[in-house]
Amino acid sequence: MSRRHKKPKKPIEAPSPAVAPALPPAGRPSRWAIPAAFALLVVLVFLTYSNHFHNSFHFDDSHAIVGNPYIRDLHNASFIFRDARTDDTLPANQTYRPLVTLSFAVDYRLGHGLNPLWFQSSTFLWYLLQLGLMYLLFRRVFDAAGPGPGNAWVALFATAVFGLHPAMAETVNYIWQRAEVYSTVAVLGGLLIYISAPGLRRYGVYLIPVLAGLLAKQTTAVFPALLFAWIWLFEERSFWKALGRCIPAFIVTGAGALFVLRMNAATYFGGAASAYNYRISQPAVVLSYFRRFFLPFDLSADTDRRPYTSVLDIHVVLGSLFVLLMVAAALWCMRRRETRPIAFGFFWFLVACAPTSWVPLAEVENDHRLFFPFVGLALGVCWAAAIWLQGLRLPRAAIAGACALVLACAAWGAHQRNEVWRTDESLWLDVTRKSPRNGRGLMNYGGSQMALGRYPVALDYFTRALVYNPYYPTLEINLGVVNGALHNTAESEKHFLRAIRLAPKAAEGRWFYARWLNSVGRVPEAIARLGEAIRLQPDYIDARYLLMQIYAKLGDRQNLSAQASATLAVFPGDALARAWLAKAPTLLPASAQPVASAAGPADTGMPAENLLNQSLAFYQAGLYYESITAARKALEIRPRYPEAWNNIMAAYNSLDDWDDAIAAGEMAVTLDPSSQLARNNLALAKAQKAKSAAQHR
Repeated sequence: MSRRHKKPKKPIEAPSPAVAPALPPAGRPSRWAIPAAFALLVVLVFLTYSNHFHNSFHFDDSHAIVGNPYIRDLHNASFIFRDARTDDTLPANQTYRPLVTLSFAVDYRLGHGLNPLWFQSSTFLWYLLQLGLMYLLFRRVFDAAGPGPGNAWVALFATAVFGLHPAMAETVNYIWQRAEVYSTVAVLGGLLIYISAPGLRRYGVYLIPVLAGLLAKQTTAVFPALLFAWIWLFEERSFWKALGRCIPAFIVTGAGALFVLRMNAATYFGGAASAYNYRISQPAVVLSYFRRFFLPFDLSADTDRRPYTSVLDIHVVLGSLFVLLMVAAALWCMRRRETRPIAFGFFWFLVACAPTSWVPLAEVENDHRLFFPFVGLALGVCWAAAIWLQGLRLPRAAIAGACALVLACAAWGAHQRNEVWRTDESLWLDVTRKSPRNGRGLMNYGGSQMALGRYPVALDYFTRALVYNPYYPTLEINLGVVNGALHNTAESEKHFLRAIRLAPKAAEGRWFYARWLNSVGRVPEAIARLGEAIRLQPDYIDARYLLMQIYAKLGDRQNLSAQASATLAVFPGDALARAWLAKAPTLLPASAQPVASAAGPADTGMPAENLLNQSLAFYQAGLYYESITAARKALEIRPRYPEAWNNIMAAYNSLDDWDDAIAAGEMAVTLDPSSQLARNNLALAKAQKAKSAAQHR
């Protein structure tokens, strides 16, 4: 009986030390060299971002953080995990990201209000953690290709390229987009646990951070694809066996992603007008993202790229060819073990781009989406550069100098982007220059000018924005506000009503319309519109605030008490509602209140007075940042409002921020030299600043 000869199994490739890039310093690094170098990197990243910690809230921050009542009380934590409506005050934006919303509530609590320092610092700490995880993963990937003394330095350089890259500032500065950081940390953590602790794989421990990441952003769902890439490239050469080992990850991650999708609010809308046009445009967008890794000169907070309408468009064709070329390059790099980190990096880039390429969103392109994909590019490109430099056999000093120059240029670029993100005016001016056809960018810059009282300039930008966004409810609201400030009554009302027609189920348009109606003395109509807003969106707290202010102005104790109680039923910890409820019994009826100035509604500025009252209530409740925000909103309507400047000064005094208090106080005294209260507060600020300076000598 003949014996059947079995085909011998192909042995697993052994890493070859010969292919590991030998980068400076020569030889094996000392025990403390890498930790010291990483500590230096942390210092460099901190210095690069040292000018970002006080950058203000921007863009979606306004309705996801600043106007979000659910983050103002940690007692809302359980509700945050139950309902996606806590994510944002705009129904169309309400996605299920409970960990992100909870983190905002924690920052709000620690900062005693909307203190940008706490929000920016929180994101930055997670960013530093991510850089540490990236270094560990990069080192694992490079060692899998071939152990060598240079791997640690290549991994550190790749981490530094990412950490100092100007494009990362688009995410680190954009507080609402910290979800990108959480998601990336989750993926990195899951991969590191899988790679570093093989004995825990059977228990699925590596999936714990992934499930947590899904509660921050749905793009975490690409984890199984990246896990498959690792296994196929470095652990199991059989495609089907590698895929089989990823089945638990696909099942668990898929179930988690499905749960998160179902938890999104029914009102959520991605915003794309055409899913087909959006998707065929994405290859060109991916090419643009790749180019920005090397040439990030045109970064913009809101690009003006429009979806393409034909697959024969030259941009679509070139983008598609690029994606195919990148796939081919990744497959070619798979053939040799020493080039597989390049394949892994390219695969990471394409996979990380996939979610926002397939799901139709309002913006066809957005630079904060570079964050997750650039982890892969940093890994693959830096390893490719290391192999190339090894072949050139250049002096180590020359290589070190070139690396230092690259990092210095990147750090300078990121530092400059932080300056752009400092204020709404600086951010949106940059957008109008780099994305001149972006209607939303033109509108937002106009909004920054309106806040400064430059109403004709604001109207000009709003009108220009209308050319690109003729059916934008928010733009119509802004046109209503600025025309109201310019006393164009008929034009103002026309825009408010059109905003309501364009978004009939939104509360925001009704609130702004009611605010305007109140300012021109049409109080019953304002009350009716606010009632509609609250019925449409019970948690739209600005409508409740304005309604309580109107009832207080009318001396309507019963309705004020009822509305304050109804607000507390929705938000039990709301300080302003508690303050109104306590004040209601002491109010005088409108007929018994002192007669107001006869200057007329436009001069008395009812909305500004309402906001000033709100600022005072926040101050009395100890919510100083909210007091400042409300006073600044009053200044948007009436820039020369000394009482608002005095409130800002008093709040800064309570925060021991003497410089800002003095600046606000000098404005208050300049506008009203007769105000003894402002003079007293200013004298206090100057005295305390001098005392503080003396103590630090």
